[in-house]
Amino acid sequence: MHIIFYTKENCSLCDEAEALLSTFEIDYPHTLEKRDIHAKDEWLAEYQLQIPVLEINGEQMNCEEISYNIMEAFLKKHSERD
Repeated sequence: MHIIFYTKENCSLCDEAEALLSTFEIDYPHTLEKRDIHAKDEWLAEYQLQIPVLEINGEQMNCEEISYNIMEAFLKKHSERD
């Protein structure tokens, strides 16, 4: 499973989301592509108020949705597709 992780430097919510995601690595193996939203103007415009954002197969989960249970359900849903 390939996960795109929209983030930026010095973002404590991003650090927490990444740490939470790492707890699922054994049950839901994945590759993580980190994208700094400051690298592209379109990413900054779209995600500056939403990060961290996880994206799998075009479906996104933003900072308001990130919790242990919701993240596990999101990963489980996409692991069953692959």
